[in-house]
Amino acid sequence: MIDLIIIGGGPAGLTAAVYAIRKRLNCLLVSPDLGGKANARMQIEGIDTFNVINGADLVRRFRNEIEYLDFARTLQRATKLEKRGDTFAVTLEDGQCLEARAVILATGADAVRLAAPGADRYFLKGVSYSTVSYAPLYIDKTVALIGSGPMALRGAAELAQIVKHLYLIAPTHGDLDTPIGRAVTGAATVELLENWKPVAVEGDAYARRLVVRSPEGEEQTLDVDGIFVELGLKPHSELVRGLADIDETGRVLVSCGAETGVPGLYAAGDVTQLPAEQVLIAIGEGAKAALAAYEYLIRTA
Repeated sequence: MIDLIIIGGGPAGLTAAVYAIRKRLNCLLVSPDLGGKANARMQIEGIDTFNVINGADLVRRFRNEIEYLDFARTLQRATKLEKRGDTFAVTLEDGQCLEARAVILATGADAVRLAAPGADRYFLKGVSYSTVSYAPLYIDKTVALIGSGPMALRGAAELAQIVKHLYLIAPTHGDLDTPIGRAVTGAATVELLENWKPVAVEGDAYARRLVVRSPEGEEQTLDVDGIFVELGLKPHSELVRGLADIDETGRVLVSCGAETGVPGLYAAGDVTQLPAEQVLIAIGEGAKAALAAYEYLIRTA
């Protein structure tokens, strides 16, 4: 019987594992990789992003510690999670079934990708899926942001204050009628292209142009220094569907103590209703979940 199984090896999962190990828990991290999205780093022409303060360096230190403690990890994907009385059963992709007294779900979320030719080619070379992370690097630049939901408009509001020109590509009307939507579209630096669709990303070593198409079929080529895509997130919450409470977007609902409402089951990181998709926030949530699980295990010993 394992004390604690942590599912997911991104910032939240790695942090939870390190904290659990330091609490001398019999802990196992289950993940096909270590580091998650924090392993990727934006490349911006003329800017050395290694000089930018970010959480990836801290994640790397946690990852190195877990890599060294190979007994505390298995590089497999969890395929099933069940509650069996007072314990949990976690099935791995090789068919092995592990039992644990507590579980932390830290499987993260992926951005909805832009389905346009060139978008994948220029991923992290001018095409970014995290405005909140990289907006400060585009002061006095010309950029495009694709999306019309809450995350997109928050990102657009931040960009509108610092860029020279922002093309806001709203594939649908979305939340444009909200206070933040009206503020963004009324900003002097913002040019709204409502109901236009991105059809191609072009460039050389970096993305330089975004081709968009109007509902009537008219095409424009926008010269840009960067492209932000904010079409939403897809949380990896499948393992706890029917077990924990999940909102309409698929995020696991947790208390301020990372509790799911199921005794012994915790969740942390981007798979939960976090206010922002940020490495440092996920790190803090992972630490919080590990400490909460530790207290639960002491109480139920």
